[in-house]
Amino acid sequence: ASEGKDGASAAENTPPQLPQGKQGERSSVFYSAGQFFFEYLVVVSLKKMPDGHYEPKITYQFPKRENLLKGQKEEEERLLQAIPLFCFPDGNNWAPITEFTSETFSFVLTNVDGSRKIGYCRRLLPSGRGVRLPEVFCIISCLGCFGLFSKILDEVEKRRQISMAVIYPFMQGLRESPFPAPGKTVTIKSFIPESGTELIELTRPVDAHLEHVEFQALLQRLSPHLILHIFASAMLERRLIFLAEELSVLSQCIHAVAALLYPFTWAHTYIPVLPECLLDTVCCPTPFMVGIQMRHLQRVLEQPMEEALIVDLCEGKIIRAVGDEEEILPGKLQNEMLISLNRHNNNNNVHTSEQVNALVSEAFVQFFVRLVGHYGSHIKWGRSGSGSFQERAFCKAIASKSCRRLLKKFVKTNMFSLFIEEAEKSRIPQEGNG
Repeated sequence: ASEGKDGASAAENTPPQLPQGKQGERSSVFYSAGQFFFEYLVVVSLKKMPDGHYEPKITYQFPKRENLLKGQKEEEERLLQAIPLFCFPDGNNWAPITEFTSETFSFVLTNVDGSRKIGYCRRLLPSGRGVRLPEVFCIISCLGCFGLFSKILDEVEKRRQISMAVIYPFMQGLRESPFPAPGKTVTIKSFIPESGTELIELTRPVDAHLEHVEFQALLQRLSPHLILHIFASAMLERRLIFLAEELSVLSQCIHAVAALLYPFTWAHTYIPVLPECLLDTVCCPTPFMVGIQMRHLQRVLEQPMEEALIVDLCEGKIIRAVGDEEEILPGKLQNEMLISLNRHNNNNNVHTSEQVNALVSEAFVQFFVRLVGHYGSHIKWGRSGSGSFQERAFCKAIASKSCRRLLKKFVKTNMFSLFIEEAEKSRIPQEGNG
């Protein structure tokens, strides 16, 4: 895992949860209802240093936590030290400005114990006259639901234009509300001076595994053909670098690529928005998926890195490839997925974002069902209830040579191993899907 400052890691590396019951239901705490919406709201502002450059610092924190145990205090300090770096990942090249289009992006921090937190960020220019510096409102939560938190940040931004004091009662009300179950809505009452009391409805998507995802962001920037090349590279756990200027584009597209792997989980270094001071991450010999601002392209290309797939999200093209991306996926399955992606691409304006998410996800889930859906019938169950996966028989059971060739590589990946480990512990043999 790639470590952020002071032990807060920016890699997303929790093991996958096996789908249980309906597709999309996962037992991970990451998706559970009833807990707090968020842990902290922090404001990160740019402070001028003696040498003239600006450095991001936390200038507001809610709630202030008292009476923490020593271990909790240390964890909080690590978290609060890492946050500013990821709120202003583009370094210290700032100067006061008069205009700035607010942007929304997110980052993932993984703690030493493997638990993960998401930072949902809105970078904006405070209201006022004359030149001023942008600031970032960052909500730290264990819950993955980008659309929901974007709506919360809309409300925070609206209140910021009135006064910081108006943000506090809204966030307090949110903190006292339980996180809704999938498909359910929670209503927050909030008073705004001169507007009166507002009712804000926050609805959680029905399908939990698509909560943090916006596949349209990928379809708008990359051809279906390139998306499949990227998917194939991610499936074989290669090194992937995505370039764009906007932080929101980087975080949306990288979350979408990781979601294409469902029900498997990317288990390596995962930094949707890589801070400038961590650019040497691209020299790692291990797999990674990172997003880097386009202004750093030359520096990235000059790094002594191993083979990697480098994707330009601005131009919708591959800058550097390993060279075999076209041959990784079996031809027949690749064509089926291309037809499916092209259909959704052409209907982009007809379908809602949720419909596009469901349709695209289904195409990739079906690919995995065709390739590995028979895994359950190749787990030998002992009397104690523990299972033992029969890898050779599993690979041999596939008739197609091209599918078998891919399968032999895929079974060696970390994501497949973690998936099978969970299956071997589940004690309930899954039905083979042929």
